[in-house]
Amino acid sequence: MNAAHPTALAWRERSVVRDGVRLAVFDIGDPTATTVVLVHGWPDTHHLWTQVAPILAESFHVVAYDTRGYGSSDAPDGDAAYTLPELALDLFAVARAVSERPVHVVAHDWGSVQTWEAVCTAGADDHIASFTSVSGPSLDQLGRWSRDRLTHPTPGSLRNALSQMASSAYTVLFQLPVVPKVFFAAVGHPAVWRRFLQAVEGTDPADIVVGPTLRRDFVSGLRYYRANIRPRLFHPNPRPTDIPVFEIVNHRDIALRAAIFDDTGRYAARLWRRDLPTGHWLPYARPQLLAQLARDFIESRVAEHDSPTIARARVTGRRGALVRTLTVITGGGSGIGRETALLFADQGSEVVVADIDLAAAEKTAAEVARRRGRAHAYALDVADTEALTAFAETVAARHGIADIVVNNAGIGLAGALLDATDTQLRRLVDINLMGVATGSRVFGRQMVARGAGGHIVNLASQAAYMPQRGLGAYAATKAAVLMLSESLGAELAEHRIGVSAICPGVVHTNITRTTEFAGRSAEEQERQRDRMDGLYRRRGFTPDRVATQILAAVTENRAVVPVTVESAVSYRLYRFFPGLTRRMARMKIL
Repeated sequence: MNAAHPTALAWRERSVVRDGVRLAVFDIGDPTATTVVLVHGWPDTHHLWTQVAPILAESFHVVAYDTRGYGSSDAPDGDAAYTLPELALDLFAVARAVSERPVHVVAHDWGSVQTWEAVCTAGADDHIASFTSVSGPSLDQLGRWSRDRLTHPTPGSLRNALSQMASSAYTVLFQLPVVPKVFFAAVGHPAVWRRFLQAVEGTDPADIVVGPTLRRDFVSGLRYYRANIRPRLFHPNPRPTDIPVFEIVNHRDIALRAAIFDDTGRYAARLWRRDLPTGHWLPYARPQLLAQLARDFIESRVAEHDSPTIARARVTGRRGALVRTLTVITGGGSGIGRETALLFADQGSEVVVADIDLAAAEKTAAEVARRRGRAHAYALDVADTEALTAFAETVAARHGIADIVVNNAGIGLAGALLDATDTQLRRLVDINLMGVATGSRVFGRQMVARGAGGHIVNLASQAAYMPQRGLGAYAATKAAVLMLSESLGAELAEHRIGVSAICPGVVHTNITRTTEFAGRSAEEQERQRDRMDGLYRRRGFTPDRVATQILAAVTENRAVVPVTVESAVSYRLYRFFPGLTRRMARMKIL
């Protein structure tokens, strides 16, 4: 929902005539600036772009037009006038009329479908400089994708093909000569359409601007389906394009499964891709996000140099569960943080490694680079709130908004609570709790403001739900992290931001060598550390196995993850037999 509802734009209106068909063209912004042409889909008109256009007009000359059959443009009789080659020629005509240079196109739904036809047409680079595609595939590519998966099925590919067939079932209805016309003539009222979009997209009805011709456009636009769906899907002829393409893939799209875009790289030589946890009508639901993504891509093409965000979106053929994402990891110089950085980089993520020990962070980053990943090292004390806040701002400015944040930095404190000093307790709370809370806040705010979802991982511990003498203060900070994470997850769910609390048990990391023992002399400290380190080493659970569970938590959006066997058992014991866990806590282990 937007802070202020949109009002009518002061479009400048003109007409472009091609082959006897008049197209209504609208523009705002500086006509001498780089031109961006917006192309709508079904059943929209140029009004679809009411919230996107003013944002883009801050940087560009923005043009929108009603495609033939919609809004104020002419609507030729019959279906033959609405084939994709005709629509592509319309786009070329508009581009020539509004700019002496090739234009940058941002297109949605059928607007994207017809732009795919255009960019795969010989001579397209005379008219189009770049193409940002939203919720609209190439029908030829889709037809080939479907045929490949149905004729050479694997369990996963067949499932994807059948899922897309189910999502596209409505197009069969749209092929019928009478039924869809009667249906949309009856229900194609703006109020009904707004309520539908509110239900599927979560948009405020007041944010949805439609033209006065909506009811007519519902019916008129059916000719696009009748003229193109069957010939292109049953007889696909996918062609390549050298024009830069930025594909925005919405994973909550009710009409299009994300998997159908997996083969785009076979046809687009220069392809960028951004996956979002958003729905089909992104121009209505997330106009600021769409405008920012399009602006960043277009400016990168004009400058012939990718911004960090756009560089990360480049499709290079590298595969992995986290490809084209940015991950920030605190305490990444050793242990769980280091192994998480290495694993996430192997899975395609660009990683920012922060650690109080800069040399350790740089060592992790160098290992990522050796494995052909991308990493950046920073010095950071998470106990310093101002430094952590500044770090988040630096990351956003230099590398973009993080998609994943792993608040891993932590320290240990053992021994009786009565023996702990104020300094020890404050340091413990500042790092283990405040560092996590601050990291979650500063990066979480950036994720919410961007509107593209994300994931926050907070390192808790088995101690969060398993009382134990000698670990009371440490356990208190980890229990707080666990509850903070579960509560934060509830707050951020509406923004499609997941939150996971990772709860390892006995894992052999460097924390065993740095844990302080309250009330012990220096000599006793060393003996206790040696004893703890030996215990953890014999357990044999290594930090790379925790990293694997962190990856699963992110990809599967798991809220609480007990990692080791003892942690999983303790989690259930505390839930179902709390009295038993309190008695067990009296045992002296450390």
